Amino acid sequence: MDARDAARLLKGVRAAALAGRRPPAAPRPEIAESWRRMLAGGVHPDRDARSRVLSAAETQERRQVSPLRELLPVLREGLLPALDEALHIMVVADADGRLLWREGHASILRKADRLGFAVGADWAEAVVGTNGVGTALVVRRPVQVFSAEHFVSSHHDWTCAGAPVRDPRDGQLLGVVDVSGPLATMHPATLAWVSSVARLAERELRVRHLESLERLRAVAAPLLARLPGRALAVDPHGWTAAVAGLAPSDRIPLPKTLGPGRLWLPQLGDCVAEPLPGGWLLRIAEPRAAAAPVSRVVLDLSRPRSWSATVYGAAGSWSQELSPRHAELLFLLAESPRGRSAAELAAELFGDPTRTVTVRAELSRVRRHLAGVLTHRPYRFAQDVEVELVRPRDPAELLPHSTAPAVVRARQSGTAGTGGRGTPEGPVGDVVP
Repeated sequence: MDARDAARLLKGVRAAALAGRRPPAAPRPEIAESWRRMLAGGVHPDRDARSRVLSAAETQERRQVSPLRELLPVLREGLLPALDEALHIMVVADADGRLLWREGHASILRKADRLGFAVGADWAEAVVGTNGVGTALVVRRPVQVFSAEHFVSSHHDWTCAGAPVRDPRDGQLLGVVDVSGPLATMHPATLAWVSSVARLAERELRVRHLESLERLRAVAAPLLARLPGRALAVDPHGWTAAVAGLAPSDRIPLPKTLGPGRLWLPQLGDCVAEPLPGGWLLRIAEPRAAAAPVSRVVLDLSRPRSWSATVYGAAGSWSQELSPRHAELLFLLAESPRGRSAAELAAELFGDPTRTVTVRAELSRVRRHLAGVLTHRPYRFAQDVEVELVRPRDPAELLPHSTAPAVVRARQSGTAGTGGRGTPEGPVGDVVP
């Protein structure tokens, strides 16, 4: 369609959706889901709300710690040569939706400033509504938002395409690269182009990671050759560089705070950790008598977009960050101590009990990191493991990204917490044993 005709049609679609009428055409599924989140979150469709812009010092601090800083040459090389700088703006945002870098012609940058699309601004979806930066962070996949697909009307003269960038070492979301411009710049190939450049950036991270493993392997191999018993060298993310006396394993989940000394790891048991340049030497120790491998699991869902499972055993504890899907699955299992079949989980996750293949595949990935914690037939937490579920104080903030029927019911029927694990200032969520 002509861009102006498409914009008129989408404005009619949006107006009908806001009024609860049948729209002249169905919005794209990812846009419809975003609009529902905006309505539920109280974002005003015709009011341009903005958060405080970071100061220059705060922005610089974020730039220094962001892994995306090292990827700027790749992003620039992939986007800027083909970018019409007078019509487009390239933006790089961190995982919180804060704009850290942007490039474009001075004229288009001035237009972006009037929209609040400036360095240091917060473009999280919950703040400014449906957009190529914030919505891509929520759904964790590339998103193009055209004209009135933006929930807030002041953004209707723009179109944007954003793609998330992940750390290939652990899947952590690092941020979003986005190309935006006035309405007339819309092109259906823009999203594929931006997505390809994001994948190139991830490939650069992967190459650098492999190079760091090679350097660690060069240091560790002579040490392992002289050591008696079983041992392995891993980088700070748990990726294996070299092994001796063990079957090779790509990665070993490590605790967030790893230091020298004895520790317990779910895949290895009792180990002794010693620092190496660029990683750790893990020597397998004799198992401790009568040491229970796992005694307790704390499933923390109290913070938005930051969910974790902390496992406690006789030799210490370790935490695993959870993806949105894995957080949903563990929540469902924590709510059902007797366990659930793959079909039951599929019905509660997707509203479709036939999607068992997806459920089994996801749970297989979870169990790689939580071996000894989860069992199957049926799927459940191990019988001897005490499970604590930490909910957000506001029931509406329970896994807010989720459209799973069981999670939606839990949000609707939940109550705000009045106690539980928290900071010295007060509790942060409900703890449900």
